[in-house]
Amino acid sequence: MGGRQDVKPLRLEGGTVGSCTGRNAVLVALCLAAFLPFGLSASALCLSAVPPFCVAEPSLADTVQDASFRTGSSELVVLPVVVTDKQGRYISDLDRERFIVFDNGRRVPIEIFTNEDAPVTIGLVIDASGSMRLKMAEVVTAALAFARSSHPQDEVFAIRFNDDVQNVIRDRPFLLAQDLGPLNVALRSMRPEGRTALYDALTAGIDQLALGSRGRKVLVVISDGGDNASEASLDHVLARARESNAAIYTIGLFDDGDLDKNPGVLKSLARATGGERFLPRSPVQACERIAREIRSGYTIGYVPPDRDGNYHRVRVDVQPSPSQKITIRTRPGYFAAGRASQRQ
Repeated sequence: MGGRQDVKPLRLEGGTVGSCTGRNAVLVALCLAAFLPFGLSASALCLSAVPPFCVAEPSLADTVQDASFRTGSSELVVLPVVVTDKQGRYISDLDRERFIVFDNGRRVPIEIFTNEDAPVTIGLVIDASGSMRLKMAEVVTAALAFARSSHPQDEVFAIRFNDDVQNVIRDRPFLLAQDLGPLNVALRSMRPEGRTALYDALTAGIDQLALGSRGRKVLVVISDGGDNASEASLDHVLARARESNAAIYTIGLFDDGDLDKNPGVLKSLARATGGERFLPRSPVQACERIAREIRSGYTIGYVPPDRDGNYHRVRVDVQPSPSQKITIRTRPGYFAAGRASQRQ
């Protein structure tokens, strides 16, 4: 069960696409699985803009980006995993056989494994309330530094929030990380003013991530953690975050006398999704580190052992344990399929 898993041939509407094995199978399965809520069936699911990992004829490569794939039934829990040493340096060369995954204490076989530096879909969620007035120039610099350090083919969008929530990239849903010019113009259009609708912005960010074509999803939140203008509640946002397949990284920027700051919210968001909270002196360094982490991690997938609709706790270990101390971080758990049916 833990070895290479064969993937059935994919069918392109209007024709058959070649079967996929080995590295291509891993990449296709990851893309298919990551579009699903954890543990949900993929039967008859259409995924648009899937990259041509398994194209039988080279002539299809130019048109496959506009096609839809269909796959048979499959279920996967997909985990982003980060391994660091005691100095905080990323360890990205561990073999698949070293990893062990536990689901509610039960060891489960790993079906999908990769440490490829593959493009992801990323949302920048930026506080543009009045309290950020003196910090906005540095925030824009940090966001651009993040894009420069990211994979050039990452899909990127940017949401600013104050009294309301707006996508600052107006003419398209996503830019590529390499499109620094348009991103710079969009970010510099932000005007810090008004109150803080953080929870509404997070909800909008999670929704837009689902529109991206990349397998992995990430939100990077730059804020003081306070909220005084949202319709959504913190409980609602945390529930959405746990149910999404997004890792949320948070960067807390605030002064000692900031009455609206709430670093605890930023910590809860990161901890619930396998991300990390940063409270830096400079947001530039934090953004560059997050970009490096995204590109240095592992992605592990497995078939959920139960369809009970409950929350399942997840633990990832590395065996044998290295001689040096390491830290392994992933999301703490997921909701299994069957939840909706059990509510009825």
